[in-house]
Amino acid sequence: MTVLRPGSVRLFRPRPLAVLLTALLTALPLMLPLTSAHAAATPGRGSAYMGMGVLTHDGRSGTPTTGDATQTEGVDVSGHQGNVAWPTLWGSGVRWAYTKATEGTYYTNPYFAQQYNGSYNVGMIRGAYHFATPDTTSGATQANYFVDHGGGWSRDGKTLPGALDIEWNPYGAACYGKTASQMVSWIADFISTYRARTGRYVVIYTATTWWTQCTGNYGGFAVNSPLWIARYASDPGTLPAGWSYYTMWQYTSSGPTVGDHDKFNGALDRVQALANG
Repeated sequence: MTVLRPGSVRLFRPRPLAVLLTALLTALPLMLPLTSAHAAATPGRGSAYMGMGVLTHDGRSGTPTTGDATQTEGVDVSGHQGNVAWPTLWGSGVRWAYTKATEGTYYTNPYFAQQYNGSYNVGMIRGAYHFATPDTTSGATQANYFVDHGGGWSRDGKTLPGALDIEWNPYGAACYGKTASQMVSWIADFISTYRARTGRYVVIYTATTWWTQCTGNYGGFAVNSPLWIARYASDPGTLPAGWSYYTMWQYTSSGPTVGDHDKFNGALDRVQALANG
């Protein structure tokens, strides 16, 4: 039997369970900020915009040369830009514009009227785009929602066909949880429904890296849908399968006035030709 001398203190050895609980309680405050930071990094539904994932996934490597007479300057805008200074853009040489109209089947751009009509009123040829969320509803459902909320087309010489913004998912898995064949089917569903409603094929906005990853580099849409390629570099780079040339090129997210600037692959009469169908 152990005998304690007067004045001595017997040390208590914590049991293993107590040690574990103490460690967990100590670590808990450190874990909470990480959870909060992850939640803060995921944007709210409806906040997506054209090119949102380009810098993160593809980066930036230069800008194109300026003053090419065979290209026509354009811009794309969404709700996060608010009211746009269209006279300023017109004065800088911008001649066409696309405005985000919808996302999924749950969002319409509150600035759509000012942006869509404002560009038209200063003389630009304009169109609307839809940010696709293939994980929420079908392609047909979203195409109908788009047409019903500003994405239609009219043969007035000033309205471009609607554009389908199909790129990295800002809210989750890059390919929206779909296989390549499922993604191709979703896009085909959107295109056929839009054509049935408007008589036009949509413009497809995408990045080659996303298209390769999420559609398996499918080339079947190139026959009818113009390509709007996203690449922030000195040239548009390798195009997705099927397209031998691009119609539009989003080349920067840091241009004057609104950030997102684009080039149409042709002079203004070619922009007008696309508008006329």
